[in-house]
Amino acid sequence: MKAICGICTHRCVLEEGQPGLCRARKNLNGTIICENYGKITSIALDPIEKKPLRRFYPGTKILSVGSYGCNLHCPFCQNSDIAASGSGEIKTEYLSPENLIEKAIELISQGNIGIAYTYNEPLVGYEYVLNCAQKAKQHNLRNVIVTNGMICEEPLSELLPYIDAMNIDLKGFTERFYKMVGGDFETVKKTIIKAANLCHIEVTTLIVPGENDSDEEITQLSEWLSAVDPNIPLHITRFFPRWKMSGATPTPVSTIYRLAGIARESLRYVFEGNC
Repeated sequence: MKAICGICTHRCVLEEGQPGLCRARKNLNGTIICENYGKITSIALDPIEKKPLRRFYPGTKILSVGSYGCNLHCPFCQNSDIAASGSGEIKTEYLSPENLIEKAIELISQGNIGIAYTYNEPLVGYEYVLNCAQKAKQHNLRNVIVTNGMICEEPLSELLPYIDAMNIDLKGFTERFYKMVGGDFETVKKTIIKAANLCHIEVTTLIVPGENDSDEEITQLSEWLSAVDPNIPLHITRFFPRWKMSGATPTPVSTIYRLAGIARESLRYVFEGNC
């Protein structure tokens, strides 16, 4: 029996046993399940600034956790080893929501303030993030999501009451760029607008030479973001050769500083990354 996944705007129509585009969800007996539920590929206590979040509890740490899978296919993916993997293609360890909360509580003495769902695209494992976030809230732990923003409005609305902060990737500011990475430009903008009204958000744009590095594009991006809220921090970060673009040239540092200067004409907080 076919089933339709309703987490992101791909709305994959899946045959029995078939995985979705994200590789983390599949049709099991006519129901879409989160196949990567609790299957952890990466876990670490990170500085909050590494998420990156610069204006959310600065100087603290957060327990960061990730699985596998992603609903985009950026050719420059910086975490392709887990984001482009599916079930059985990478080593995982099961960690229940209860055990994750226990670990987070144990690390409070080391400066931990909560849990960040990150590394791969966390929202393809939506049910796990929701369950963990609900339990974390019961223990006064902060919930942070680092996401590409490719999520439908209904699941986002269900999740946001439990989320304290998000860093959302705004990959570029053209339909062409989002077509290249396999995403939906309007969905990401809607996610930013909705999240900005309900939690702390910061936005990251990875600058890929020759793709999204024009003055015009960063002007349009920063002006649009300012119209949402001029106090939203924007992180402009360097691309380094990875995955299908391993032969490309890293973003010049001078480009990052130039584009950051342009963005500051519209936004109060702009940060250069990896410079």
